[in-house]
Order: sequence, then structure tokens, then C-alpha cells
Amino acid sequence: MSNYIRFDWAMKRLLRNKANFAVLEGFLTTLLRDRIKIQKLLESESNQEEEFDKYNRVDLLAEDSKGTLLLIEIQNNNEYAYFQRMLFGTSKLVTEYINRGEGYDKVRKVYSINIVYFSLGHGKDIVYHGKTEFRGIHQNDILELSPFQRQTFKVDTVSQLYPEYYILKVNDFNQVAQTPLEEWIYYLNTGEIPDQAQAPGLNAARERLKLDRMSKDELKAYYRHLDNIVILRDNINTERAEGRAEGRAEGRAEGLEAGRQEERRQNAIRMKAKGFPTQDIADITGLSPEEIDRL
Repeated sequence: MSNYIRFDWAMKRLLRNKANFAVLEGFLTTLLRDRIKIQKLLESESNQEEEFDKYNRVDLLAEDSKGTLLLIEIQNNNEYAYFQRMLFGTSKLVTEYINRGEGYDKVRKVYSINIVYFSLGHGKDIVYHGKTEFRGIHQNDILELSPFQRQTFKVDTVSQLYPEYYILKVNDFNQVAQTPLEEWIYYLNTGEIPDQAQAPGLNAARERLKLDRMSKDELKAYYRHLDNIVILRDNINTERAEGRAEGRAEGRAEGLEAGRQEERRQNAIRMKAKGFPTQDIADITGLSPEEIDRL
């Protein structure tokens, strides 16, 4: 058992306390490669307390000192439409956090940070970054901002005006952590923080996310949370195994039937070549007269 609290539980119960913002700030600074200072936390639509959502997913919405919105979501359950879910989440934030009558220059920058404990898509990396660029279909050049737009919006590229997405596939990390981001991913994956890890925020996590800081009631709830995650993953693995078994069985059945059908066709061809009447061939092989006529 690790000495530290899992990050999803910490996000739900501990990191919403301003005294613990240093943990989140360190994680965001490491990921975004920019000094992040959280100004405040905002209400997020999916901070739900239903039994399933308690351990299936958790999110946290923060605003930094520049007014940027940072949506951090942890998802434990496989969700086939998760890419669309990410799009929906950022689109909702863009429209909700602009006042009616304000100009489009007031649209907020959004970072969508997704920590997924399942196999999302097909790729070899563990961290993916998505952003919006406009590329010419004839010249293959990237559409740039005008000097006036750069000065007005305080950014260098068009992509900096649009939501950006980060996906951390932490279950796929199975190596020695060599960079600050990998140190964070190691903690997200295992719940452990090696003594030599020095990534921003991990020292604060060592101090504030220790199990021995929790009360008996908190520990009881936390262990129940861990049990629920194990049950959830067992259910997912069972469903996948059953699906594969059913697929193999269906494949074998389909293969056998295809083999029998081909055998009937070959028999019919030989009988037809020897002059057997069509109806006799149909009675013997089970093929229809129309199928026999087409042979």
C-alpha cells in the first residue's frame, strides 16, 4: 500500500482547499511548461456524488492569474466517445464563461487536461497534446496572426486563442521516470512518490497527501473508494474477456458455416457437371434452385 493518497481522491476531497493549491500548481506548471498560479476554483458541472461517479470520474475547474480556465478531469472507466466528451467540455466552458453582450475578444482560453486510466485511441506515447491550427490546402502554410492581433491578444499564434487538450494515458507508463512530467505520471499511475522525485508540486504532495494525515473516517471512505475502483476495473476486464470469447465463438461458428456452404457449392458443381437434375441437387445439397443455376 502506498504512503500517499491517490490523485483522484485528493482532487475530490483535498486539493479544493486553497492551502493545497501548490500541489495542483506544480502539476500544471510541469505539464504546461509555464508558471501557473491558481487564482480560484470554479464550480464544475460533473462534481457529482452518485455512487458510480464517486470513483468513476472526478474533475476540477480552476482559473489562473491570467483568467485562463483549466479543466482537469480523471476518468477511470473506458468511454468510447471520450474524445467528443472533451470537445463538449471545452465548448461548454467557452460559452458559459462569457457574459451576454461581450465581444468575442472576451472568449476565455481553455486547457482541457485529461488523466485517463484506460486505453484511449491507438498510439505509442503516454502524453498527447492537441491544438487548433489553420493550414493552407495549396501552400501548406500556417495562418498567422496580424501584428495588431498579436499586440491586442498578447499571444503569438492562432492556436493560443483556442482550447488546447492534454491526454495523459497513465496506465501505459511502465518505465523509470526521467523527467519532471514522468515523475508526475509515475505518481498518478502508482500513488507513490520516489524520494528522488523533484518535479514542481511533488514536495507539497509529500507533505499534504500522506495517508497518515487522514482521520479514521476519512481512511475508511478512502479504502472504500479504492475497493470500488478495483471492482470497476474487474468489471471492465470481465466484459472485455467475455466480449473476446463471444467474438471468437462467433468467428468459429461463422467459419464453420462458411466451410459447410462452400462444401455444398462444390458438391453441387460436381453434380451439375454430371447432369443431375436441378431439383435433385437442391434436395441433396440444401441449396436453392436459383443458387444452383448461378453455379
